Amino acid sequence: MNNNWLEENTFHYSDFKDLNRLVEEKAKKNLKISLCLPTLNEEKTIAKEIIILKSELMTRYPLLDEIIVVDSGSTDKTTEIARAYGADVYLATEILPRLEQFKGKGENLWKALYITKGDIIIYLDADIKNIHHRFAYGLLGPLLLNDHIKFVKAFYDRPIAIGKNKMRPTGGGRVTELVIRPLFSLFFPDLTQLIQPLSGEYAGFREVFERIPFPIGYGVETSMNMDIYEKWGLEVMAQVDLDRRIHRNQDTKALGRMAFTILRTFINRKIRLGLIDLKDELFDEMIQYNLVNNKYQPNIFKIEDHERPPIIEIPEYREKFKIDQERLRNLQEA
Repeated sequence: MNNNWLEENTFHYSDFKDLNRLVEEKAKKNLKISLCLPTLNEEKTIAKEIIILKSELMTRYPLLDEIIVVDSGSTDKTTEIARAYGADVYLATEILPRLEQFKGKGENLWKALYITKGDIIIYLDADIKNIHHRFAYGLLGPLLLNDHIKFVKAFYDRPIAIGKNKMRPTGGGRVTELVIRPLFSLFFPDLTQLIQPLSGEYAGFREVFERIPFPIGYGVETSMNMDIYEKWGLEVMAQVDLDRRIHRNQDTKALGRMAFTILRTFINRKIRLGLIDLKDELFDEMIQYNLVNNKYQPNIFKIEDHERPPIIEIPEYREKFKIDQERLRNLQEA
């Protein structure tokens, strides 16, 4: 286990509060930076996120070159609001339309690679109630100021809502502590140093994201951590303390479905990395129970076990970003 990583590659967002310095580094390195917000029915929070990030990090400090919303088919006013406040809005189904269509957060993140132009991509969840521009510049800081860092995860305190206008000051991250941290402790102890490996806020260089596969659903963060670690090592990874994040919390059954998806992703990734040889077939259904009229009735959740390949393998992507066969071979061998 790399015992120095936690101290050397863990930062606080205040380490990067000198935004003029970040702007200078961006210009010196001739980089473009894209911000992506994957959405599904986020009309209550999307406007505030766009307003703050655009005003602070595009108008006041020219760090972001674009704000992209990739929507899974919202039935509320998410897309209309996002357009009204100046984001570039895309429906996931309209990106790379020749491919079979899927729905899920990972699908949106993967397709964002095709429509964004940045050398660095920042991914933020669209349901952050206490949005602040630190959520973006805090993730950018390590990438701009450290040449060896290529991928940055966020961590934070996650208060749990316990009633109207009432918050429990600590909590959240329950699936992390009950599922992922035990698995990492057993199989990838280096990765236990990620305080919140499942956080939905992270940033990295395109050269990293374009070369790893993306599960279409909630397993995307799990596979991303494992793939980047296996391909490039812990040294290219970092994490930043963003202090506090307030968002809607899910009930226990929803967390159970998330845990099921993550477990399935973890095992599949171990198989595909050649780290285990599973003798038994994995089932793709989780059975939960509801009490209806004093009788327990099964409620079956079927996992969508689809995974997008590294997008650099997609012909349309290679054509758009002018990646010839020789460069592709070099990247695959690196």
